[in-house]
Amino acid sequence: MTKPTAPRIVAETLYNGYAQSFTVKELLFEFKTEHQHLEIIDTPFMGRVMLLDGIVQTTERDEFIYHEMMVHVPLFAHPDPKRVLIIGGGDGGILREVLRHKNIEHVTQVEIDQSVIDMCKTYFPKHSNGAFDDPRANIVIADGKDFVASCNDTFDVIIADSTDPIGPGEVLFTSDFYADEKTCLAPGGIMVAQNGVPFMQGDEVTNTFKRLTPLYQDVSFYVAAVPTYAGGVMALAWASDDTTLRQQNVSTIQQRVEAAGFKTRYYNAEVHVAAFALPTFVRDLLHT
Repeated sequence: MTKPTAPRIVAETLYNGYAQSFTVKELLFEFKTEHQHLEIIDTPFMGRVMLLDGIVQTTERDEFIYHEMMVHVPLFAHPDPKRVLIIGGGDGGILREVLRHKNIEHVTQVEIDQSVIDMCKTYFPKHSNGAFDDPRANIVIADGKDFVASCNDTFDVIIADSTDPIGPGEVLFTSDFYADEKTCLAPGGIMVAQNGVPFMQGDEVTNTFKRLTPLYQDVSFYVAAVPTYAGGVMALAWASDDTTLRQQNVSTIQQRVEAAGFKTRYYNAEVHVAAFALPTFVRDLLHT
């Protein structure tokens, strides 16, 4: 009698001494690009999962939480956003959510690796849901740091959907990058960026706060609970020179949500306002 083959298990490698793992139904794609090692696996519970250099980037099942909170918090906080810059976000989820806002006239997305876009169109088609073909979208294949250093355009909202500060993504967490990025932001604009899980990656929050504070009048974070970004709530950096935008009430945000006329699965006006209420240990990280 043949002994059944044990299922393959993939463990994420982001942290030393702690890991989440996935049972692999099928390895759908694997390729080592010029910049990173890309894997796409099919799992029983989270659906398709993309890993870059062994670190989970996105899953079919919970991507909506991250993408909705990265996009709708700044776009509904801004009174009249027209132009958006996305750094990273090759899976297309950020672009998809931005383009749901009918008032958006132009989006530039800067992604370092065309192969990530190509593979996600094939294996995660619902992430972009056709967004890459929207006439409002301008896709630029380039290094995000180089782009902002030489950019002459300005944007109402900048969304930095970078990987963790390891390898190619590390330059997107530096003081030089943040300073160059600021020059691309229109007056009254908002910059947001993924900043890891503060319970596990507290230094990222501390360092980002210290690097952004000299550049902006209002620097803080908001949080979202994304299951596959393991270790508790995820921190999303917020920076603006308009100190009122982070302080808006539920009724103001609700009016904009209703005017937008589309449904969300995680984001709503109450969540928007509450997301800026930081746990005490996260507040403490801002002044470590």
